[in-house]
Amino acid sequence: MRIAQVAPLTEAIPPQLYGGTERVVSWLTEELVELGHDVTLFASGDSQTSAKLEPMWPRSLRMDDTVRDPMALHISMLEQVRRRAGEFDILHFHLDYFPFSVFSRQPTPFITTMHGRLDLPEHQTVFDSFAAVPVISISDAQRRPLPQARWLKTIHHGLPAGLLEPRAVKPAYLAFLGRIAPEKAVDQAIGIAQRCGLPIKIAAKVDPADREYFEHDIRPLLKLPGVEYIGEISDSEKSDFLSGAIGLLMPITWPEPFGLVMIEAMACGTPVLAYSAGAVPEIVEHGLTGFIVANEQEAAGAVPRLATLSRQRIRARFEERFTARRMAEDYLKVYRQMAESHEPRLRVVKG
Repeated sequence: MRIAQVAPLTEAIPPQLYGGTERVVSWLTEELVELGHDVTLFASGDSQTSAKLEPMWPRSLRMDDTVRDPMALHISMLEQVRRRAGEFDILHFHLDYFPFSVFSRQPTPFITTMHGRLDLPEHQTVFDSFAAVPVISISDAQRRPLPQARWLKTIHHGLPAGLLEPRAVKPAYLAFLGRIAPEKAVDQAIGIAQRCGLPIKIAAKVDPADREYFEHDIRPLLKLPGVEYIGEISDSEKSDFLSGAIGLLMPITWPEPFGLVMIEAMACGTPVLAYSAGAVPEIVEHGLTGFIVANEQEAAGAVPRLATLSRQRIRARFEERFTARRMAEDYLKVYRQMAESHEPRLRVVKG
């Protein structure tokens, strides 16, 4: 198939460090190419891909402090994709609802994977207006606030089977991975570790929007005994970081649309200890790949049980459920259905 992948310009594909959506786009693109498809990636010029790269801006916007209006560049990219739409069998967007209006008015089939939260009141307006636009959810939980949307399928994320692997080390600490923000509740992760008398290592980025929260609420907690703040880490560092953990803590306080760090932990055979919110019950199999709890007290009580879970079985469940190959094959089924439904049919004209 001739497939266009249209990515955010915020990060390179793949991102140098943090960037959940951009990493998923990269993994999907590479798998589609590996499966023999003709893939064009619309992304920033510093992206690395085996697909055909169409650079929409020389550098990812996070790395280019000269850009003050990123929306202008995204609008320009959408117009360039529209002009070339006829070259493709399917257009796959990763830009939330931005393509809805323009691409509803052209003939090439398109889908949009919704990567973010969808429970805000303003989302109702968008999906009421574009109820016919085909969309993909990354969890069943993500789609619940918007039953009126045209959901085609839930496709859970997947990562390359060989990207992260278990290391032969003795687990010695609790881990927090990802991003420091109020909804990620690293303060509760620290609280869980303190209750258990265990060290915790925090590998996470701080966005500019969350800098004040970090300085006021989190930095003082980093002085507590056993708390180590590592900062942002790359994929090449994650196998060692996660393999050395007794468990990954995910005490989220928001409806997490997916939670990529959970399957990263599973890839390393590391169990996940998470609050029951958003997609967590779809990803974590309670008593098999981790434990789902309600609060700090329950989490602290479950920490000793993490060692009873088989890390080999956790890795096996990752391979069964969350690889990039499975993700790509799921998307291909949708692509083919969309392309077939848009194929022009010959009409028999009676003379």
